[in-house]
Amino acid sequence: MAATTGILILNHKQIEQKTRRIAYQIYENNIAEKEIILAGITKSGYKLAQKLNAMLQEISSLQTLLCKVEINKTAPLSDQIKTSLTPTQYQDKSIVIIDDVLNSGATLMYGCKHFLEVPVKKLQTAVLVDRSHKKFPINADFKGISLSTSLNETVQVNFTDTDSKVLLF
Repeated sequence: MAATTGILILNHKQIEQKTRRIAYQIYENNIAEKEIILAGITKSGYKLAQKLNAMLQEISSLQTLLCKVEINKTAPLSDQIKTSLTPTQYQDKSIVIIDDVLNSGATLMYGCKHFLEVPVKKLQTAVLVDRSHKKFPINADFKGISLSTSLNETVQVNFTDTDSKVLLF
């Protein structure tokens, strides 16, 4: 198989099923909440947050507020983390930080650190793919799939309306 094509890990239908399951888990773990914040890390993490938001609206009465989180994934300490919500909008709320792939844990760790600068009610994490190459003590509370990979392999998530896929290179 050519290196440019990758190995298909999840197809569109499987991604939809995994996303729906994560949405149900988020709902079950936040059933007593009036509102939760879905904080998606740009780019694919935010797309996953949008999908989860749509599914939560479909399956529950839970009020959700989308938040875009901008983190430099290659150098998270070099740039300031930016969010589309102000700290007062997520203070004392339950927050789910969402990313497409959990690899070393650095992105989620710095994302959590940012949200912990104000008091929050609950902080949870959700990912579509957990690669388990953690360098930081962070776990995904909600995950679509756990995938054993080598360090030199790359997982790529492509979200589209009709042909989303997860590929391994």
